[in-house]
Amino acid sequence: MKYVNANKVLPEKLILEIQKYIQGETLYIPKQETEYRKWGASSGGRRILESRNTAIRNSFISGSKIQQLAEEYYLSPETIKKIVYSHKK
Repeated sequence: MKYVNANKVLPEKLILEIQKYIQGETLYIPKQETEYRKWGASSGGRRILESRNTAIRNSFISGSKIQQLAEEYYLSPETIKKIVYSHKK
């Protein structure tokens, strides 16, 4: 998180109004909900995991065993079960 001095970005009138409620403290101003992005959306990590999970589900449907998939993908059998038994397709 990056801190910015309010004097550099806000009009003096607004700063005076905010000072009625809080002074000399750190104030977090969240993004608008329309600006939120899901985890991995920017880096591509989400797409990579979805692709991996689809491959795991397809292998399971084709007959691969849970333990075999766990060893192949370096995941715990419990994680493989969560992936193959989830309802995402």
